[in-house]
Amino acid sequence: MKDKLRIVFMGTPEFAVPGLKRLVEEAFDVVAVVTAPDKPKGRGKKLGTSPVKDYAVSQDIPLLQPTNLKDPAFQEELKSYRADAHIVIAFRMLPETVWNMPPLGSYNLHASLLPDYRGAAPINWAIINGETETGVTTFKLQHEIDTGNILFQVKEPIHPNDNVGSLYERLMNIGAELVVKTGRALETGDYQLKPQETPAATKHAPKIFREDCQIDWDKPSKEVRDFIRGLSPYPAAWTTLDGLTFKIYGAEPSSSVYQSPPGTFESDGKLYLDVVTAKGALTLTEVQLQGKKRMSVGEFLRGYHWTTPLSS
Repeated sequence: MKDKLRIVFMGTPEFAVPGLKRLVEEAFDVVAVVTAPDKPKGRGKKLGTSPVKDYAVSQDIPLLQPTNLKDPAFQEELKSYRADAHIVIAFRMLPETVWNMPPLGSYNLHASLLPDYRGAAPINWAIINGETETGVTTFKLQHEIDTGNILFQVKEPIHPNDNVGSLYERLMNIGAELVVKTGRALETGDYQLKPQETPAATKHAPKIFREDCQIDWDKPSKEVRDFIRGLSPYPAAWTTLDGLTFKIYGAEPSSSVYQSPPGTFESDGKLYLDVVTAKGALTLTEVQLQGKKRMSVGEFLRGYHWTTPLSS
């Protein structure tokens, strides 16, 4: 009887946990888990553990938390587990000595239909760009990031009311099942690797910084709404209100017609809060003013004292 496939799993955040959990539930031989070192969290700066570490500890799986993936001592310890393959979800960029270590190679789960949306924030950018479909891909790691040969892909629609939170949840679970399918294929050898074709107009998914999240009201309502959805709940699209940062988590198209310039707030001060765009307006539904908690627009209007006059 053929020995079980020996897997080292690499991942850190919540997105990676279902994939690891499903491998364990399907009785794959997960011989070790590699995750990020513990980091100070919260006001007390107590060391916090990663979601992947928490699950690995609960299953008594050997754990490695290297600060430097090129450290020879870490690589020797990793080699000692004699993995047939590495499965990687939402982890750091691996040096070649690590991804090329197991005989079958290292395989990554990416939250897009590669080659589209290579990069750190594929879910965000797919929504921001108004896509109606995305998915998940497993592929074999090679030198250039997110460019390796593809094993499997699963498509998933992006619904008009999806935000990053809802789509993330679905792709996380769909991806976990694709990881199991990938593991089975590696175990049996019944798979074919398909090279990625790089289209002339590749859609990128670079890391998102705070300055990237400022809303440009000089765009049409649909584009602004997609931008808000693509950054909700994290890191959150923002504008300014009375000189303060004003995060917007939800917005719907407004039926009202305004003559005021883009970026103007329109409200009765009680029930609704609209913002004018280059084409139309948006009715805000969920917001957070600097220094305050996240809340519905109704709650916000009941407690906010405007320092600039409202247009309506």
